Amino acid sequence: MQRRIYLSSPCMNGAEQEFIKEAFDTNWVAPLGKNVTEFENEIMAYSGVSGAVAMNAGTAAIHMALRAVGVTAGDVVFCQSLTFSASANPIVYQGATPVFIDSEPDTWNMSPEALKRAFKKYPHPKAVVVVHLYGTPAKMDEIMALCKEHNVPLIEDAAEGLGGSYKGKKLGAFGDFGIYSFNGNKIITTSGGGMLVGNDTEKLKTVLKWITQSREPAPWYQHEELGYNYRMSNIVAGIGRGQMTALVDHVAQKTKIYHTYKEAFCDLPVTMQPYLEETVPNHWLSVFTIDEGCDVSPLSIMETLQKENVESRPVWKPMHMQPFYASCDFFAHGEEGECISEDVFARGLCLPSDFYPQMTQKEQNEIIEIIKGLF
Repeated sequence: MQRRIYLSSPCMNGAEQEFIKEAFDTNWVAPLGKNVTEFENEIMAYSGVSGAVAMNAGTAAIHMALRAVGVTAGDVVFCQSLTFSASANPIVYQGATPVFIDSEPDTWNMSPEALKRAFKKYPHPKAVVVVHLYGTPAKMDEIMALCKEHNVPLIEDAAEGLGGSYKGKKLGAFGDFGIYSFNGNKIITTSGGGMLVGNDTEKLKTVLKWITQSREPAPWYQHEELGYNYRMSNIVAGIGRGQMTALVDHVAQKTKIYHTYKEAFCDLPVTMQPYLEETVPNHWLSVFTIDEGCDVSPLSIMETLQKENVESRPVWKPMHMQPFYASCDFFAHGEEGECISEDVFARGLCLPSDFYPQMTQKEQNEIIEIIKGLF
């Protein structure tokens, strides 16, 4: 390749500058201003929720969701293992203990079968954190039913899932709280940022207080509980408002990239990340696994693409395999110990999924031919 092709880089459309300019022109560049409020309103309207609080990271949103449902020191929290560490780290921030749940083969997301066994050993966890991996919806009906049966709050990590839906309902709108990430590589970006959404508007008001240093309504700076500096700035929110105008197009582009790969690789010993018929993934990243017994490995593909100036990446290494979390309990998908997340990690690869025209159709076709040549 003559130029670098990235895994998934930001895609600006020009509308962002209008909102940023307005913030500068009105001198509202600090963590207050019209852009923050309107960005929250736009996310609420899109997702169909009653409340939203914009923050400086999706990680901060997960942290506040855990605090809002009452997670404290000594509690147990069930968390999907096949995910980025930001899904699990806030559990430790609260002094709680993560218990990791394996994936199932139909979506690579949290296994209801493994979750059932976790509930048998730990009947009273304080929360469940489910993730929509790479923008593919999890089995929400089964997971929500188990949480309801055990009266446990569900936190929906839709950091990678904005724009996707499950049975007609937007991802992020199912749990007691949902979170979105607007990191630089996501389906829309604010350069860095996140959002906590939900329908309990009173708790969200409390979260808003917490993330602005828990300042009490007094004429002086009065603090009666621990606060955090997690609020999104008005400039960052302006980027988000501009990005929202392109969200539908971004999902359409990512979907085309996924299906281009799927059609091109139909005769290869690989399988694209599966999804349920009644769901609409946003296909943030296109990911495949290589069939067992094949001589080609994810690492060999990565190294070959790197030589051609093309970025690819391994699948997330499951949390239960990470040294920091090695002492945490883990529940595999199969009763005999069959582990889906370890298998996906061993055989999986995140393919170049950059927006058009940052990766042109011609360049994607060239990438396809390079990969085909390895088989």
